[in-house]
Amino acid sequence: MFKQFKSFVKQIKQELVLYRLIAKHPDTPWLAKLCLGFAIGYLLLPFDLIPDFVPILGQLDDLLVVPFFVYAALKLTPNSVIECCRQQIN
Repeated sequence: MFKQFKSFVKQIKQELVLYRLIAKHPDTPWLAKLCLGFAIGYLLLPFDLIPDFVPILGQLDDLLVVPFFVYAALKLTPNSVIECCRQQIN
């Protein structure tokens, strides 16, 4: 079980590096960069759309908003840019 957790953490770290490389790549569309920036900013800023003290919904908005913007950024980014960034990681 610990081995699976360690593998999962490694994969998350690689994905975060990938998102950083995509955001810095010159061929990434500005809207994709904006979506990635919003996702990171939403995680780091102290305010939310729904405050965290509201039961269930307060935490649920973090689990829905951030993945939505990351997904949107990846859909807006050309596959060639994503593959180029994945190759840089490896």
